Amino acid sequence: MDFKANSGVWGTMFGVPCIVADNFLKLATGEQLKVLLYILRCAGRSCSDEEIAMNTGISVQQAADAVMFWEQVNVLIPQSPSPVSTIMNSPQPVQTEAVNEIKAPEPIPEQTENIKSVPRQKQNLNPSEIAKMISESNEIAELFKITEAALGTLSHTQQNSLIWMYSYLGLKLEVIVTLIYYCISIEKTSSGYIEKIACDWADNDINTLNAAQEEVQRLTMFNDFTGKIMKKFEMIRRPTPKQNEFIEQWKNAGFSLDLIGYAYEKTIEQINKLSFDYINKVLLSWKDNGFTTVKQVRDAENDYKNNRGKKSKNSGGSGSDVDKYKIVINKF
Repeated sequence: MDFKANSGVWGTMFGVPCIVADNFLKLATGEQLKVLLYILRCAGRSCSDEEIAMNTGISVQQAADAVMFWEQVNVLIPQSPSPVSTIMNSPQPVQTEAVNEIKAPEPIPEQTENIKSVPRQKQNLNPSEIAKMISESNEIAELFKITEAALGTLSHTQQNSLIWMYSYLGLKLEVIVTLIYYCISIEKTSSGYIEKIACDWADNDINTLNAAQEEVQRLTMFNDFTGKIMKKFEMIRRPTPKQNEFIEQWKNAGFSLDLIGYAYEKTIEQINKLSFDYINKVLLSWKDNGFTTVKQVRDAENDYKNNRGKKSKNSGGSGSDVDKYKIVINKF
């Protein structure tokens, strides 16, 4: 269906620079567009952040952020040294060609052998540079489209993050998308968290779809195991990095969740507090003495109680097991 503007409702009009419609309708947020329209409507007079917020229905901080956004792309210029006072730049010198003059940084090739030499310092690209890179790369444009469908309207920080992972870490589109959907699944979608995992993947040459999917499967299994440990230990907060090291050791050693839970119970009985180090020592001692199930540990406990005060004359059999368990249970 075609539409045309209803000229009957037009009163006094004001102009909008073509560059806004040509380059920033997709990049700018709703709040940023509202702020720009209000400033344009004010016909070049100074507007405070408070005034803008009151008349656009957004917070003062959002107003200030929006003004900064339009200053960065040279649509607004400061009228005075005060960051609050702003004025619309003359539309005539602001042409679309100006965007093309901005030299975007050269992306680093995607080959995995170059990843480890990638600088970790992330550049803060301005919206014009981001728009140029999107227009010049179908893959970056597709990456933005997919990510926006998954996360909603992207902030300037998220846009920078995506380009950094693609152009500077050298991660492929499908790898970044896999990473983003994994972070959505665990409800951790902050740019900092996603970037941290992206760095790990780049360092470990995880840069194919199969490798990314295998890593996601490993992380999912680890997170499931960690979640069950937290439940058994009645933990409210996520484990610390050191505690995560113990959990990963237990998982790799093949300790069952039941055995870990029983070691936790014994730890509480002995020292009346959660101690990953203590639990680890109990588990390792049980393993050294051949106890791999809760039943074996309980049987040894019962043997110890039944034979308490008695001296076993047999070098093998249950007496030997009892002596072993006595060392284990009293070792700490």
